[in-house]
Amino acid sequence: MSQVDGLELIDPKSYENGGTPHAAFTELRRSAPLAKFAPPGWGPFWAVTKHADICEISKQPNLFLSAPGIVMVDETQQRNRDEGIGAMRTIIEMDPPEHVTYRKVTSAWFTPRALNRLDDLIDQSAAHLVDDLAGASGGGECDYSTDVAAAHPLRILSQVLGVPREEEPRILRMTNELFAADDPELQRSAESRQQAIMELGMELFEFFSKIIEDRRANPQDDLTSIIANAKIDGEPMGPMETFGYCLIVFTAGHDTTKNALVGAMNAFLDNPGELEKLKENEALVAPTVEESVRWTTPVNYMKRTAARDTELRGQKIEEGDELVMFYASANRDEEIFDDPFSFRVDRDPNPHLGFGIGEHFCLGAHLARRSQAALLRQLRRRLISIERSGDPDQIRSSFVVGLKHLPVRYQIRPAA
Repeated sequence: MSQVDGLELIDPKSYENGGTPHAAFTELRRSAPLAKFAPPGWGPFWAVTKHADICEISKQPNLFLSAPGIVMVDETQQRNRDEGIGAMRTIIEMDPPEHVTYRKVTSAWFTPRALNRLDDLIDQSAAHLVDDLAGASGGGECDYSTDVAAAHPLRILSQVLGVPREEEPRILRMTNELFAADDPELQRSAESRQQAIMELGMELFEFFSKIIEDRRANPQDDLTSIIANAKIDGEPMGPMETFGYCLIVFTAGHDTTKNALVGAMNAFLDNPGELEKLKENEALVAPTVEESVRWTTPVNYMKRTAARDTELRGQKIEEGDELVMFYASANRDEEIFDDPFSFRVDRDPNPHLGFGIGEHFCLGAHLARRSQAALLRQLRRRLISIERSGDPDQIRSSFVVGLKHLPVRYQIRPAA
């Protein structure tokens, strides 16, 4: 029987101190791939750690529900979950048939063909960012997480959603406060966690409401105009649904891409030979993006709730049971991936679950891929050398995971 206690799988402090618990996931895949835990202070849950089981659950959205909540919360958070931000509704917390209806609002906007119009914006963002790093001398130091990995998707998503450039630092701060609510450095200052969440919810609602109201009065060629003027069954989309749509597009799109980018660079620093492979062959940009997402798995897990009694892997699952699908574990599953603990930019095939699978497959996956590819293309051509100038620092979060700091020293070819 597994010696994993369950707390290390969901406790944000465990991730801050030790990163993603791959040793625990490996043990669970070997000895208890579907194990039930009830750690102190948290509700009971089934830990789903195998690739095949996560696929099976994800392809049955009527049986394994998202609406009761997709994130594990402790007992205190559970009592306050319907206040502040908890009152909003997003498509990732909707079930059929509602989810399909709301997803159609923007699905055409996110197709590969439709995204072609953003290529110049994405490429310019990457080029300008690397130009600024290079400066006149080509050498320097930076925090790759904040100065590069966060800056690139921030610029793209801000323009896509119509966020004014002067407001970018503010939306970045609020995004950090949302996804790193347990991190002392990034969390919002308040008398209590509950108060912080309430205040953050109000600020975010005010922030996006102004943009939404403007796009209803003055529609433009951006995604917010589509969301702000969307209709569901012939009626305008509700205020909390509209707000939730804008919020999830920005926050989920930004932090996941940022964490994949900084995690990829951290992997390159540990595996310089892989960086050299990429530099020598531009055809490896696309597979490098996929391997970066597999390797980092920014969205560590999603939770589902059983709609009725069922069975999975020979275990009886009761109605109301919560199942936590650990994508990070699935992306190291030895039955699926050859040498899963090696970072390989030429990995093929690579059926990772970093963007999910099934009905809730990431709506912005194509945009995330293009954003990462643009920066990798710039770096492979212009990066001469790079090394750590300090220790990486992990975010205190078990849901969206990654490095909040990665100090580096580099040499980059200046712009021609």
